Formats: sequence, C-alpha cells, structure tokens
Amino acid sequence: MIRIRPYKTSDVDAILSWCQEEKAFYQWTAGILGNYPITQKEFSFVESLMPFTAFDETGIDGFFTLRNPDKSLDELRFGFIIINPHKRGKGYGKAMLRLALTFVFEIYGAKKASLGVFENNLPAYYCYKAVGFRDVVLDTTEKYCVMGEEWNCKELIMENMDLALQGDRKI
Repeated sequence: MIRIRPYKTSDVDAILSWCQEEKAFYQWTAGILGNYPITQKEFSFVESLMPFTAFDETGIDGFFTLRNPDKSLDELRFGFIIINPHKRGKGYGKAMLRLALTFVFEIYGAKKASLGVFENNLPAYYCYKAVGFRDVVLDTTEKYCVMGEEWNCKELIMENMDLALQGDRKI
C-alpha cells in the first residue's frame, strides 16, 4: 500500500537516480532545478516548497511538491512529480496523486489543485487525466525553450467538487 510523507534529505539519491535521460529530466523539471545532470545541492531547492515522498514496504516510489501560488491555501499547485521508473505503468502514479489530492483537499482545505505538463509527456498527461484533472483552456499557452526546442505546457486543474464527484475510489 502506497503512503506519502514529508520529504527527507536522505531520499535525494533515490529520486535523482530516476532521471537517467536528459529529455526525461527536463520533462520533469523544465530546467527550473538546474541543468542536466542535476546535483544534490541544486535539488535542495525543493525544500523551499512543500516536498513529499511516496513509499511502500519496498521503498521510495515517488516524489512531488506542492506550493501555494497565491499565498493562500485556496489553490495548491503540484510540481516536480516523478515515479520510480521501475514502478511506472503499474498504478503508482495514480495512487500517489489520489492520496496527495485527498491531502490537498481534506487536510489543507484547498478549493483547487493545479499542475502543468508538457505536451510531449503523454504518459504523465494521461495519468493526471485518469486521476480526474481536467484541461484548462487558456488564451496563451505557456512555452519553454528546452534542449533547443520550444515545448508547450498544458495547464490542468481539479477542484474539490471534482474529487467529490468521483465518489469513493479505492487508492
């Protein structure tokens, strides 16, 4: 059974070992944490956010951060979401996000959760959609210059009532 807890600095080696490819690294960080390959010192930036680690009886399964973009707790924004590559495609990402969303809405009392995902990261996009996030139609698309290319970022949200409408899903 997957659980989440506050991130510990001792988690860093496992988390950083999950990004062995430059493109995957930038899909995960958009370069905000630094250039590939990232150092432990650069990764320590996440400690200024609300970082969490997902784990089960076998060890660390995933990582994500939360932040409050408008300085209230009405909206919490996910960032730096990553799953151990050996556990991808097995429901760990969905389970971690469902737990995190319960935490966001029930513990923090947020009204909305949001995140951004690159259009070229379809597995992540479909994971977020499967959990209940929905696309936001914006006037302009956020773009990042990554690896000499322009990457478009999709904006997704989930409101507290969206989660309630999903009923009693098993995590």
